[in-house]
Amino acid sequence: MIRSPPASTLVAKSSACGESASSKNDSPDWTSAPARVVPGFFPPELVVQIKALACELPATHGVPLSHWNTPDIARQVCNAGLVATISGSTIWRWLHADAIRPWYHRSWIFPRDPAFATKASRILDLYERTWKDKPLKDDEFVISADEKTSIQARRRKHPTLPAAPKRPMRVEHEYGRCGAWAYIAALDVHHARVFGRCETTTGIAPLIVWLSKS
Repeated sequence: MIRSPPASTLVAKSSACGESASSKNDSPDWTSAPARVVPGFFPPELVVQIKALACELPATHGVPLSHWNTPDIARQVCNAGLVATISGSTIWRWLHADAIRPWYHRSWIFPRDPAFATKASRILDLYERTWKDKPLKDDEFVISADEKTSIQARRRKHPTLPAAPKRPMRVEHEYGRCGAWAYIAALDVHHARVFGRCETTTGIAPLIVWLSKS
């Protein structure tokens, strides 16, 4: 929860001669009016509150964002009345100094398979060149393969014209469809070799035939 830091201002009454009335035995008046902050100076309480906000999910504050960035945080603290104005770069410096980077995020899928650990351990063993507690032989390889389905082959109805003086390249908008292909790619994990080819269909059968010939 964001709380506005208590800001009390000492208000001095001025006299007609320009002196401060507080020098004439008048007691100062403490009000709850927002303090006038020196430009570029922010109280430590505000810095702490902004860092706390950066560690919370935007949905906690009813903001329809998946994660914060510094301009979003700046708008949020201004809308909450914590400060009249503040720049995203100022907030960035505070968060960067504390290694809090809400603009970074990592996609994550929580395992739902009860046997996830068992299945994952097989993959990790292969990366270590081990299978069923035995090291792989020199003529055995670990291949990581995947396929990109339905790659549209298109042909422009008119050839592309190269750029010319005072004229950019011209690319025809209309095209004709020339069918679809499936691209199969594979990575030789331990030799860092990537290779691939196009097939007319997907599935395990063309993949096995292709790998057997590679």
